[in-house]
Order: sequence, then C-alpha cells, then structure tokens
Amino acid sequence: MRENATTTTTTGYSLLDRINQPADLRKLSAGQLPALADELRACLIETVAETGGHFAAGLGVVELTVALHYVFDTPHDRLVWDVGHQTYPHKMLTGRRERMATIRQRHGLSGFPRRDESHCDSFGVAHAGTSISAALGMLLGARGAGEDREVVAVIGDGALTAGMALEALNHAGQLQADLPVVLNDNAMSISPNVGGLARHLGRLCGRDADAGDCPHDLFAEFGIAYAGPVDGHDLPALVDALRTLREGRGPRLLHVVTRKGRGYAPAEADPVGYHGVRPFDPQHGLRSAPPAPDKPPSYTQVFGRWLCDMAARDPRLVAVTPAMREGSGLVEFAERFPARYFDAGIAEQHAVTLAAGLACEGMKPVVAIYSTFLQRAYDQLIHDVALQSLDVTFAIDRAGLVGPDGPTHAGAYDLSYLRCIPDMLLMTPSDEHEARRLLCTGYAHPGPAAIRYPRDAGIGGALDRGLQPLPIGKSALRRQGEVVALLVFGILLREAAVAADALNATLIDMRFVCPLDEQAVLDAAENHELLVTLEDNAIAGGAGSAVNEMLAAHGVNVPTANLGLPPRFVEHGTRSELLAECGLHAEGIVRAVQMRLPPHLRSVQTVVEAGR
Repeated sequence: MRENATTTTTTGYSLLDRINQPADLRKLSAGQLPALADELRACLIETVAETGGHFAAGLGVVELTVALHYVFDTPHDRLVWDVGHQTYPHKMLTGRRERMATIRQRHGLSGFPRRDESHCDSFGVAHAGTSISAALGMLLGARGAGEDREVVAVIGDGALTAGMALEALNHAGQLQADLPVVLNDNAMSISPNVGGLARHLGRLCGRDADAGDCPHDLFAEFGIAYAGPVDGHDLPALVDALRTLREGRGPRLLHVVTRKGRGYAPAEADPVGYHGVRPFDPQHGLRSAPPAPDKPPSYTQVFGRWLCDMAARDPRLVAVTPAMREGSGLVEFAERFPARYFDAGIAEQHAVTLAAGLACEGMKPVVAIYSTFLQRAYDQLIHDVALQSLDVTFAIDRAGLVGPDGPTHAGAYDLSYLRCIPDMLLMTPSDEHEARRLLCTGYAHPGPAAIRYPRDAGIGGALDRGLQPLPIGKSALRRQGEVVALLVFGILLREAAVAADALNATLIDMRFVCPLDEQAVLDAAENHELLVTLEDNAIAGGAGSAVNEMLAAHGVNVPTANLGLPPRFVEHGTRSELLAECGLHAEGIVRAVQMRLPPHLRSVQTVVEAGR
C-alpha cells in the first residue's frame, strides 16, 4: 500500500517482510524458499499494478532471483544482469522494497539496475547483450586484485542473440576464465525469439517439436561447459543446479528454462502485452482503454501506418528491425507483408548492414530502430551505408527525452552523431503530420536518410494519408515577429509557439538539420537581434551547433543562443517534468530569451500561460 510519493509499506508477507538484504534470505531454510517466492511474486503483482512498469519478465525470474541470492554470497559475489527490466524482484530483495512505489518516477527508483542506487547492483544495464562481457571484465579485475569472489552473468536467450554476447562467450572460452553464466531461456525477447540460436536452444530443452537428438552443443564449440536444462520454477532443482555451477571451474553455462509472466495468468497468456504495463487492477488484468476518438496517434503509430501505406504502393520496400516489432510499430506490417519483414534479433550492427545489402540489390530498406539502439551500430551506419551512399531510410524512434525509461533510453545524441556524417539527410518533424511528410521525403531520397521522432503522441487533427514528400532543405515560417527568431528543430515547436506569442518572436520550423535551410537562417540573422535554436537533443554538436557553424562560415555575427538538453544525463520522470527541468517548456524558453536580451528589449509578457 502506498503511503506517500516516496515510500511504500507492504505488510502481510511473513517471509518477505524479514528480507532487507540478501544475507537475510540466506538465513532461511531451503524448504522456506518456495513460500518466499510466492510472496515475492504477489508483492511484484501488487506493486506493478499500482505503478506500472516492466512486468512479465520479472514474473518469470522470481524463483531464479531467489535461488541466485540464496546460493551465491551476494553482494560480495557479483551478480550481473542483462538488460535489467527483469530486476524488480532483485530490487525487492536488496533493500529497496519500501521504495518500489517510486519506480520510474522522478527522484524515484530506476527501472533498471544502477551502481549508484545499491551496492547489490554491480553493473548498470538497460541494453541487451552486455552481461557476459561485463562479468568477464569484473572477474579478471578481481583476480588481478587478488580478490576471491564469484562473478555471475545472467543473460536471456533474447539477449544472447546480440553479437556482443557471442563475442564475450568466444573470449571467455579462449581464456578458460572461471566464469559462471546463467542462461534464462523463456523463448522471448519482447516478441518471440527468432533464428538459428532460438532453434538450437529449443532442441536442447526439447521445446522444438523436431528436436530429436541435438547434433552438437554450440556452447562446447566455444569452450563453454554446458549444463541443463533445468526448470527455472522448481526451486529445489534450481538451487541444486546453481550450487553445482558455483562449485565448477572454467567457463560454464547453466541453461534455465522459465516462462515469461509466470504466476499471473493474464501475463502467461499474453507475455508480449504484459512486457511493460500501465497501472492496472490485478483482479481483472489490463483492460482496453475506453475509446478516445480525439486522442492523437503516437509517432510510432504514425510511422507504422505510413510504412504499410508506402509498402502497398512500392513493392521494393522492406522493413528491418532489431527485435523491436511492437516497440517500433511494425506489428501490422509484419502481418500484412511477412516476406518483406526482417527481424534481425537483438543485433543492431547486423540489422544496419543487412539493410545495406538489401539496398545494394535494388530494395528500399527502412530500418525501424530506437535512437539509443542505433548508437550500437554507428560504424555500420558510417562504413556500410553512408560511405557507399546506399538508399537506406532510418526511422528513429524514442528520440529526445523518453520519460520514465530514463537516461539509458533517452535519444539525446542522435542529431549530434548523425549530422557529422557526409550526405546524410537528417529530418526533425514538429508534429505527426510533418512526420508523415518527412518519412515520404526520406524514402524518396536516393541515399541515406534519417528521421527522428519521440515517444509521444501528436497534436491531433485529421492525418493526411497522402504520400507526398516535402522539398528537401526547406523550413516553414510559422509566425512572423520582431527582435527574436526561434529556430525550432522538432517537436519543441508546440512549447516554442507559446513562447513566441509571449515574446512576439518569429517562429521557424526548421524541419531539416542536414541540409540546413541556410537562406532562412541568414534572413533571420539579418532581421532580428537574437537567434535562438531549440532542439530535444544535446546542445553539443547538435542542430544549434550546425546553425552556429553556418553563420561563422558566412561571416555573420549575430547573438545566438542554443537551447537543448544539458551536458549531463537527464534522469527519469514524466516528459513534462523533464522538459521543465531542462528549461525546454514555454516558460523556460521565455526566461532564457529574456536573460539574453539587452534590458531595453525585454518588453515582453511575463505570464506564458496566457498564450497557451
């Protein structure tokens, strides 16, 4: 039961109420562990039903989490989770249960492991495929310092498709390092897993209907001793298997089979739908929200609709995603055009170069990817796509601030890391209507193109279902004013419009970062006393920097202010809270402008709300 915004006190759990640290858990008898797991799962359901957040993955690892902390001497022994969305039970067992009501809220607990949150979080994670590399490094570091501890990597079968995980297995096998790896196999990432590795694991545990005898053990080929499979919900068997794993030597892997959503029937039936949830009634499960005919579609939905519409027109269109079918809005496309849909698994590097290969043969690939995931394929973006001027369109979701997911998923750098790539068409739509038009623009462009958009809903209004591109490199004047010109790159246009009314400022929707509408900027510089750039991206190297560089190249000296994300990692909270924190709401924009104007030019309204 939540008591206030920062704490929660859940009573009635005879065993769980006694657990504040892993050492408390290890005081229990082995026979008490199943009852503890039941209480932990009930507490997880109660907590996430109230707060929302990641859900089904945590339900699936309740017994595994209990067993790991019971068998290993955590936190002296290091426990390295992969991705980390499944660690709510881990947080509850490591001193944070009374703060679970704050999870993913501003100033509250992170939804992922963080080293600065608990000494039991040995490595901060939120992206897939990192645990084996990190654990191997920690093990080698501990041995180098003469410290005797176990370092356990816990990785899911979805994360194991990441090339980095396979690279780490290869290195661990080469070194014959004393590294235990626990493979949590639930046959899922967010969607069901795909590919040869998933089939191999299915054969090992008899999940594949055509299993028969597995012809070879892939892990043995890496030099990794394989054990399992073991039922990840049978605590006695799991404890025995983990004890054997702890006592072993060399690189070794325990294959644990779990069920995503375990113990909550609606989540077991729909593990994809219950991967991440809004608050819900645990007695009835998630229910469809009542129809809201005027609710604008999200940018992700706008992209998904555009993709299907364009695919119906152009048979060359193919879609590529690194295991983000639901998150990137590809469900309908995958159903309607299965032969033109490619899920590369959690393998961003491969996904980008796969798209490059498709483009080489005359196809028109669209890579649907999160901003922070594209960071993982930066070399492929430059070397395999841009250097060869290949016709690949990147639809970049989760650009800018992402609210509760926090800094691990905030697309704070894509404008900076993309605009320095030669001949990259880079677009920033200000609303969902512009997003559709700019998607058409990028798709029509015969070279690499990127459009970035947020995890957010649009502004509303009837969406044009046409497929007409916009002129490349041309901005749009939204308001003519005096003294100050606001040059807006992307969805900050709504807040900037309110500020522009208060300031009687000119408002320009820049649309394009590359190529920049140089004439519009030069005209604004000639006719205004102050230029202000706005972007939902790091200031360093971003769109504002592009304006500064262009003005300097033309020898234009005009006062310029760059507003964007600060030079630090912005923590989690609601998007509106974070925009205000960064001074990117209307009030913050007005304040920033007023500070930069000389006193005789500060005759503007002070109450921004009047302009909303």
